[in-house]
This record gives sequence, structure tokens and C-alpha cells, in this order.
Amino acid sequence: MRVCISSSVPLGVELLVRDTLNKMRTAYIGMGANLPSNAGPPEATLAAAAARLESLGRVAARSSLYSTEPVGFADQPRFLNAVAALETGLTPFELLGAVLLIEQDFGRNRLFSFANGPRTLDIDILLFGDFVIGGSSLVIPHPRLTERAFVLVPLNEIAPRALDPRSGNIVSQLLQSLVPGPGNEIKAVVPIQSDLWRAGADSGAADSGKS
Repeated sequence: MRVCISSSVPLGVELLVRDTLNKMRTAYIGMGANLPSNAGPPEATLAAAAARLESLGRVAARSSLYSTEPVGFADQPRFLNAVAALETGLTPFELLGAVLLIEQDFGRNRLFSFANGPRTLDIDILLFGDFVIGGSSLVIPHPRLTERAFVLVPLNEIAPRALDPRSGNIVSQLLQSLVPGPGNEIKAVVPIQSDLWRAGADSGAADSGKS
């Protein structure tokens, strides 16, 4: 069942959304950084932020870490990007509030940053179960999901068959549609080796196997 709501909702509708989440659902979370934070360089920031996601549910999977070209504003450092699959009982609006707080804790203030500019941490909700949400404060699926190789490449790594309920296409199809498009070079998204990132992923896998 696809759930369609507006993100400008009264309390009663928010409670109805909460009732629809009587089971854990998977949210796919995009993360990116290209400036140092209080955790250290972007690699350390993303590893620490992924660990913080564990407080919101269970991180079921992490993509590799990717070095990516900036989009929209070229005069800045390359980004590091990744995607995590988070199983959570939070509503979409609760999850949005929680990830924005994580951003703030790592030095990101959206009020004082400009679109596509450098940042210590960016966290976006890409997909959230079968929800389609539109409004001023939250749009799910992410409005630019289908345009961004730096999101689709890591998302395809961990969830190629995840469905975009807005277009009706799965992630692997969305990625394939980018290949012939100008300005969407897949080769600009380069996987990198990171012991710090891998250690966090391995730790999460070990924890999930405990009884």
C-alpha cells in the first residue's frame, strides 16, 4: 500500500501516520560531507553520523564510501557520500527531525548554508517505505533522487530493487536512466577504501548477529 500525504499536516493526521507505522519500515538515508567537523575530516564525520543513526533504529546496511564531484557549485572540495538502510519505527517527520539534529551536532546549520555549497554534513531521507510525501518541510522520495548519480550509485549498491513509489521504477532502473544523460557521469562517483568507514560497518554487522 502506497501512503500519500502532505508534509504540512495537523496533529490528527500525524497520529494516523504513526498508526500506519505499526511495523518497522526501511528508510534509505543519504549522507555527504566535504568539510571537517568536530569529529574530524569528512570520512570521520560520516562514520560517526552513521553510528548515530543506530539510535534511531537498526542500520541494516551501509554502502561503500564514494568520492564524488560537487554538483551545482564547482569551486569546493570533492564530497564523500554514502547511503545507509535504516530500519525504524519512527514516522517520516520524526526521522526528519532526528537527522536534522544529527546534522547540527556535526556543525551544519541549514539557515546559514547555501544550496549545493560546502558542508560538514548533509543527511537526506531518500526513500521511506512506500510513502509519498509532498510539502514545504519534507518531500519523500527525495525530489532530486532520480537526477543524482552520487546518490543512486551507493543506493544501488545496497538496494538495487528498492522501489521509488513516485515513478514506479526500481533503483537499478533509475541509475540506468542516468547513463546517457549529460552532466550525470557515473564515472565521477568513485568508490574509495576507508578503514574507518569499514570498521563501523563491520561493527554493526557483528552487533546484529548477537542474540
